[in-house]
Amino acid sequence: MLAAFTFNTAENLPVGLLELISQSLRVSVSAVGLLVTGYGVMVAVASLPLAHVTRAVPRRHVLTALLAALVVSSLVAALATSYGLLLVARLLTALAQALFWAVMGPVAVGLFAPEVRGRVVGALSVAGSLALVLGVPAGTWLGQQSHWQVPVAVLAGLGLISLVTIAVLLPTSRPEEEHAAYGTSPDARRFGTVLAAGALSATGAFAGYTYIVTFLGDVSGFSPSTVSALFVVFGVACLAGVSVTGVLLDRVPHAALTTALATQAVGMLGLYAAGARPVAAVVFLVLMGGALGPVFMTTQNEMLHCAPGRTDIALAANSGAYNAGIAAGAALGGLVLQLADVRGAFLVGGLLTVGACAVLLGGRLLPGAPLRAPVASSRLTACADETGVTSLSQSHPSDLGR
Repeated sequence: MLAAFTFNTAENLPVGLLELISQSLRVSVSAVGLLVTGYGVMVAVASLPLAHVTRAVPRRHVLTALLAALVVSSLVAALATSYGLLLVARLLTALAQALFWAVMGPVAVGLFAPEVRGRVVGALSVAGSLALVLGVPAGTWLGQQSHWQVPVAVLAGLGLISLVTIAVLLPTSRPEEEHAAYGTSPDARRFGTVLAAGALSATGAFAGYTYIVTFLGDVSGFSPSTVSALFVVFGVACLAGVSVTGVLLDRVPHAALTTALATQAVGMLGLYAAGARPVAAVVFLVLMGGALGPVFMTTQNEMLHCAPGRTDIALAANSGAYNAGIAAGAALGGLVLQLADVRGAFLVGGLLTVGACAVLLGGRLLPGAPLRAPVASSRLTACADETGVTSLSQSHPSDLGR
């Protein structure tokens, strides 16, 4: 959880330090913004290849190396005196995060029995969401009180704590023998459906969210200080959404994803239709915020169930597709902004999210044939019997999910 919090804070911290970095390094604000955009693109491109290359390396070793990369890159960024060096440090952090999200999930949930794994995913997601509610605001404040390098150096310290803890305490085992190395209900069609729905929803969400400041100011008529407060409200709604969804993941995993997508669609289309009214704008903004975190969290949880092969590869594909959606959404929103207005960006985003709902429901109407994974199931059973952690029968993998 601490590692997830640190990585997410590192990813988004430049948003709060844009002007400080711009003035310190004597570059434009838009150039500093590329530190965030380039980060997302790197995660999207590198997730799947890195997961494939490291598929045979023990997870404890992988996580230790990734956290070491986070510590080193954060220290380099904190000491950077040029924009180029800062950009290189950011891309190194992005490379580490690209693999981190693929490896972290199976390792963490594999420490627990299958029937409570949704709660574990929820806890990790809460930690990630706290980065937006607590990490970035605290880092921004610390940078304003001192220098922008100080909060970046603090991230290196948090990463070091995570590194030492995982290196000392996490058991070492072959990746394919991890308890959550394979999906509990392998289904190639479900995997493709969730992947497509997640990418569509990310594209839709960030087509609007990227320009939320413009919307709240120009359309809703809020003052700059009120917009800042609404960002906190948005972050709290996101945290509340993942907290509530985490409790329900084990009980209704499919319904959780559908509900999150539907809520996001209502929030975005509501902002388009009624965003000019301040009260309505706040209500629909909360709905959008309450869905944004749960959408990614529920797709990650689905991957742990429906992955047709190794879960780390499936999670890497999901993370890559989602980050590609983020980049595409930001670009699409900018295009709509040039052709129409900022309300149009939320209309397009809402319609894309409706499309994601349609893809998900369509895939459910045409269920795929579950894939048997006897080797994976046997490994799970053997590991469980040897460690005494849990007891899994050698039945069809879909039984494990029940």
